[in-house]
Amino acid sequence: MAEIIGVRFKRVGKVYYFCPKGANIEVGKKVIVETSRGVECGEVVLGNREIKEGELNVPLKDIIRVATEKDLDKIEQNKKNEDEAFKICEEKIAKHGLNMKLVDVECTFDNNKLLFYFTSETRVDFRELVKDLASVFRTRIELRQIGVRDEAKMLGGLGICGRPFCCKSFLGDFQPVSIKMAKDQSLSLNPSKISGTCGRLMCCLKYEQEGYEELIKGLPKIGAFVETPDGEGNVVDINTLTGKIRVKNSDTEAVNTYMKDNIKVIKDGNNKEDNEELNELKELEDK
Repeated sequence: MAEIIGVRFKRVGKVYYFCPKGANIEVGKKVIVETSRGVECGEVVLGNREIKEGELNVPLKDIIRVATEKDLDKIEQNKKNEDEAFKICEEKIAKHGLNMKLVDVECTFDNNKLLFYFTSETRVDFRELVKDLASVFRTRIELRQIGVRDEAKMLGGLGICGRPFCCKSFLGDFQPVSIKMAKDQSLSLNPSKISGTCGRLMCCLKYEQEGYEELIKGLPKIGAFVETPDGEGNVVDINTLTGKIRVKNSDTEAVNTYMKDNIKVIKDGNNKEDNEELNELKELEDK
């Protein structure tokens, strides 16, 4: 068994494990640790606990120390440096005429690196920009091109539900979201109805998908040829949540509603879709 604490470096981000070196560190405390990016300050979100060593994906690193008042003052100063670096970088981007949008700037705790996050629809040659920034800040410069979902997570905002973005509020990682989820949940395939502010499929489509998949198992597809108490016909509509199925009678052409237990599938449907429409919607799945 290995004793660990869980540390998060952003308010909503991944949790990384570190060895507390025998110290009992409370949740909410700031600690100084060494990461792949250098020395960083993070917040303890999981208190001391033991886990099996086989559950560790990488070797466990020790914490350096619990953050002191001097460390916390340094963090505040770094935030001011990030604001200044953001303004300077925007000026440099305009000077070099680059087609890119600066989103965020991060300064590592030890000031050994400045990271600039940007979005762009095209590939950007920012080599001259990096040299320019390095001459100003006298530290390592790293520019990272991010996707629109990462941009939304960094900037935040309100979704169509009126609540703050899930990715900014509580989602540590982006979960895969697909057009199939929208279809399974009988949602309109209109991009404006199923897309978030970022222009990609809404993360919340994932939340109820498991329940819908369970309900769908006992339902026929649209177009299925079925037998009902009133004769045979084709399924024209399905309410997944209630289990109610609308069937158009082959003889009378009347449309009646039945519960799924009151019909028998003779031949299931194919659910043929407009391939061109689906190909367009597939772009919404990309990060």
